[in-house]
Amino acid sequence: MDQQLVRRSKKLSWLLRHGAHEAGITMDAAGWVPVAQVLAATGLSRAALADIVAHNNKRRLELVGDRVRACQGHSTEGTPVTAEALEATWAPFAGPGPVWHGTHLDALDPIDALGLVPQARTHVHLAEALDATVGKRANVAVMLAVDPAALAAAGCPLWVAPNGVLLARRVPRGCIVGARPMTRAAQARAAAIQARFGAA
Repeated sequence: MDQQLVRRSKKLSWLLRHGAHEAGITMDAAGWVPVAQVLAATGLSRAALADIVAHNNKRRLELVGDRVRACQGHSTEGTPVTAEALEATWAPFAGPGPVWHGTHLDALDPIDALGLVPQARTHVHLAEALDATVGKRANVAVMLAVDPAALAAAGCPLWVAPNGVLLARRVPRGCIVGARPMTRAAQARAAAIQARFGAA
């Protein structure tokens, strides 16, 4: 993807996840917004919008008819998006697991105390595999293994967005079943990390 397309894609992702209200764009509870309003707010043509959606490297955006949205990652403040409405458009996850959540070293203490919480987003993002291109940030220090069966038993369904990202409203601490250090700094602390979370 060329740099101009990357910039436009990031701007569009921000608009459809967090900035629709600020831009005066009407958004429904599942994150859909009218294409005409997006074109007016961004100055994009319909063809340019379709190109951005088609070439987004993580398939973060959906374009269906006269509506467009971000697949997931919406803010809970300043948008009408609800977890229930999003989940109604996603599929239940049926894989065996484990599934993975990437994080940084400074987040491990809060995670150990509280589990994974979505902060100002609707859901926690997870990935189906360590090498997945969606559902995790690049260059994370630690990948945490999460047990889907334990999530289900805890009343926390796991969902699959149209781009393959896995999502849960929260991940209780007891559903985190292991850790895999990914960076040199994390590997230097591997024994301590895995003493807390288990090896994965």
